[in-house]
Amino acid sequence: MIRADLRAGPVLNTGVAQLVEHWSPKPGVGSSSLSSRAKKNEVYKMKITNYFKESYNELMHKVTWPTWSELQSSATLVLVTSVILAVVIWAMDFSFDKIMSFVYSLLY
Repeated sequence: MIRADLRAGPVLNTGVAQLVEHWSPKPGVGSSSLSSRAKKNEVYKMKITNYFKESYNELMHKVTWPTWSELQSSATLVLVTSVILAVVIWAMDFSFDKIMSFVYSLLY
């Protein structure tokens, strides 16, 4: 099917990619030229390189590391909290087991 449009001359309805390439106001959109792909790859490589440089800079100059005493107190807090949670979960499991054993003994 051929149709006429005001922006472009007769256009074949063969695919969306071709329409995008013909109708796009931006140059190079929809094209698959090697130079545009090479430019995009170069831009991505620059972005990745920049990301690693900024990450290293932030890690070395902006991050504040905890002191040994802060690290010990945080580790102690995590250990105590873990033990308390383990005891609470064990108590819930133990009580649920006893309750269910009692219920089943009534039924059977």
